[in-house]
Amino acid sequence: MRSRIGFIGAGRMAEAMIKGLIDEGVYTPDGISAAALSESTRDRMRETYGIRMHGRAAEAAAEADVIVLAVKPAQVRGLFEEEHLVLEPRHLLVSIVAGIDIRTLETYVPGSRVARVMPNHCCMVTSCASGYAMGAGTTEDDAATVEGIFSPLGLSKRVEEDALDAVTGVSGSSPAFMYMMLDAIAEAGAGFGLAREDALQLAAQSMVGAGKMVLESGMTPEQLVDGVCSPRGTTIEGVKLLREKGFEQTVAEAVTASVRRSIEMKRVG
Repeated sequence: MRSRIGFIGAGRMAEAMIKGLIDEGVYTPDGISAAALSESTRDRMRETYGIRMHGRAAEAAAEADVIVLAVKPAQVRGLFEEEHLVLEPRHLLVSIVAGIDIRTLETYVPGSRVARVMPNHCCMVTSCASGYAMGAGTTEDDAATVEGIFSPLGLSKRVEEDALDAVTGVSGSSPAFMYMMLDAIAEAGAGFGLAREDALQLAAQSMVGAGKMVLESGMTPEQLVDGVCSPRGTTIEGVKLLREKGFEQTVAEAVTASVRRSIEMKRVG
């Protein structure tokens, strides 16, 4: 990419993005700057990735055309009202901060364009699932820039901003639910004599494969379930039990709880 990118915040998600963007060749290290309060973080990021690190957000912003806002929600107001961070018309602000909508962000940067993105932490392994929404003042070139940043990190989908709460539940929170399922499967496998680490790896690879089947086979989840089950076979017994226990409803309720919390955070913010 020709634009330069700057990160305000260098936590786990920002670092995962920086690593992925460099690994995928989207940006070279000299096209990336970042700001972090901790000197040890600045030293580590500089040594690990070869990017320019700064102690103040304004310094990172001055070097960039695209600004990724990657701080905690409670820190956003202070950046603009206390540190007096000012962005220019050339800046595209890409916020990955949960709970703060585009309209609020636009009040902090009235001369800049704003996009919101909800990635998940799987960008740490370049298998992210992201939803993004564009502000009213953005252009199709801006949307292409956002797509160009996040699609190399995994899957990205453009949605209306109102749908970002659903994205939070569907892809932001759901990895945790899948980890819980993997842990339970591995524990059950270990109970029947399989080494727990082997059981976990087999289950994890099965989940990766199942995801690829959904993405690449053109079949619905229901069709894929039927394809694994055979009459009086092993899988159908497990599927029957899960349905008797309300597995699908419980998972849907977990996603719903995450979405509702996302909505609550937005109202509080």
